[in-house]
Amino acid sequence: MSEKKTILIVDDDRELVDALRAMLERHGFSVLHAHDGHQGKQMIYNHRPALVILDMMMPRMGGYPVLEHFRGKEAPPIIMITANEGSRHKAYAEYLGVVDYIRKPFAMERLLESVQKALNGPTEANTPNESAN
Repeated sequence: MSEKKTILIVDDDRELVDALRAMLERHGFSVLHAHDGHQGKQMIYNHRPALVILDMMMPRMGGYPVLEHFRGKEAPPIIMITANEGSRHKAYAEYLGVVDYIRKPFAMERLLESVQKALNGPTEANTPNESAN
């Protein structure tokens, strides 16, 4: 069996983090959590996660300064999650290199699909696994 991949969630919403952690761990991932962008940057350097799920709006340091910091540097793939509706925000996040931009609220299946695509690349048979337990 392969080693568990680590995902870092950088978000200040404890309820969302708990829900994401439960879902990701149920699917075999190891999960780390940072409360803001400052802590998230340090955890990326210290723990080298396979993937980062990054909130746009957080106290102290939001998601954009983190993206700006890692632009052009070796970094894990980053999925940005946000309640922001602005298309300019999405375009800027994509310019900074996010692999996906997901607006809150979102279905957990939508995020899981994005996580799997970011870690494994797209597959020919991307069909929902109805018998997964």
